[in-house]
Amino acid sequence: MAVVTVDFDGTLYQGNSFKVMFQAAKKEFVFKQWVVVGAGIVKATVSGLLNGKNAFRLQFFRAFAQSFKGKTSQELDDFFVKLVEIGIKDANQDLVHKIREHQKQGDTVIVLSGALFPFLRAFTKKLDLNVHVISTELQFDQNGICTGNLGSIVNGIEKVNKVKEWMEVHQEDESHPAETWAYADSKSDIPLFQFVKYPIVVNPDQGMKEAAKKNNWSIFAS
Repeated sequence: MAVVTVDFDGTLYQGNSFKVMFQAAKKEFVFKQWVVVGAGIVKATVSGLLNGKNAFRLQFFRAFAQSFKGKTSQELDDFFVKLVEIGIKDANQDLVHKIREHQKQGDTVIVLSGALFPFLRAFTKKLDLNVHVISTELQFDQNGICTGNLGSIVNGIEKVNKVKEWMEVHQEDESHPAETWAYADSKSDIPLFQFVKYPIVVNPDQGMKEAAKKNNWSIFAS
């Protein structure tokens, strides 16, 4: 059995999740939520100017999570189902087929991403994929109400940490460790590529093509 991790943005999902979130928010958000998101965009822009594109994305992500404060888990599930309805057309169907091939061989597939857990759960359900999901969690209080805060963002080296934790819990025979695979697309996934036995770069840009060539990583192009 192998443990196969699959990234979301740019990999299983070929659209722009930030764009899709805005599209769904236009239909669902009230004025108060837009105030929160607007303030977050200002902070994200400043952070991006000072610290780069990734800092902008992380700050924006946190601001969007704040807009969910006060929502129940059911309300959030309903929102993310609508999000999936907008974005499902951009699912990477070639990779979906590859995932099914892995599963037929008895491999365990984990969708491993910094995207929000309820979004990935709804997305994989829509694709009829029975996979594990490890991703960024929204936090809830004792009454099941979203606090607007996030758990650890599953990105970069945190992906490696999460896979290690998962394998420690689920690996039955430690004397015969499972083979590890990773399908992903970006430079932030390089720590994961260096950790697994079989790194697969999906639809790479020029920078990742060069990294794949330098490191002899396989390329999966759909």
